Amino acid sequence: MNILTILIPDFSLILIGFVLIRATDWGPAFWSGLEKLVYFVLFPALLFASTARTALDFHTTGRLLQVALTAVGCGIALGWLAKPLFRPGPMIFESGVQTAFRFNSYIALAVAFRLGGEAGTSLMALIIGFAVPLCNMAAVHALAHRSNGSLLKEMAKNPLLLATAGGTIFNLCGGVLPEVLMITLTRMGSASIALGLLMVGAGLKLDALAEARGISAYFLAIKLIALPAIALTLGRWLELPPLQLQIAVMFCALPTASSAFVLATRMGGNGPLVAYLISAGTLLSMFTLPLWLLLTR
Repeated sequence: MNILTILIPDFSLILIGFVLIRATDWGPAFWSGLEKLVYFVLFPALLFASTARTALDFHTTGRLLQVALTAVGCGIALGWLAKPLFRPGPMIFESGVQTAFRFNSYIALAVAFRLGGEAGTSLMALIIGFAVPLCNMAAVHALAHRSNGSLLKEMAKNPLLLATAGGTIFNLCGGVLPEVLMITLTRMGSASIALGLLMVGAGLKLDALAEARGISAYFLAIKLIALPAIALTLGRWLELPPLQLQIAVMFCALPTASSAFVLATRMGGNGPLVAYLISAGTLLSMFTLPLWLLLTR
């Protein structure tokens, strides 16, 4: 399949969301409610269905997880180097470091489906299930001294983690979803991808922050260049099958999740900085994702 055919439909939905929020008067309540519907209901349904019905063979997917999680670990380590390298002002490092390794699950599963259909979606869902707790722990840790909550509390409330863990446990216990329920969850999941991409576009904020340009460029370079390069190198070294290599590299090349902004503001961080990094990363990924996909072929 042509690379542009794979990516243009998804980025078109992001651009549509960007236009809609500026061309309509639906108000913040509409967009806030839509985001909650996707994040707490529709997207968890997709993750649960994907993990519950896929044959989990860690013998064949173990190397895929090894590549993806090693790259995330490298992103966390490289992100923390920003503190001694740039000596940023208060809450700039603590808020922005999560953008060096967190990922946008909506774009992840949209691209995965375009690459490999249900097989690609299942592989990406498996990576998400293992990467979400790792990324959340690292992000919360950086902001923890300004938070009144605990790390375990944050993770216990994460609907993506709960849905993936629930689907995996259900699968390992030999459970089989009734056809009617599976069809319902599948349709909810399909809606979540389209609406999720619209929400990504609606959340774009393009105001640059002059005081943090250096460290911002560093975080973006880690997320969009260093991590996929690490995944591509490790994947080829471990001789991942073609689809698994594409999924691993695409996962590592994703822009940061919009939930990073929510976490930063909720824990007393620098929300505008994180919003800018998310938006800049999403726009830049429109150019970097096709290049990384080309390199995996």
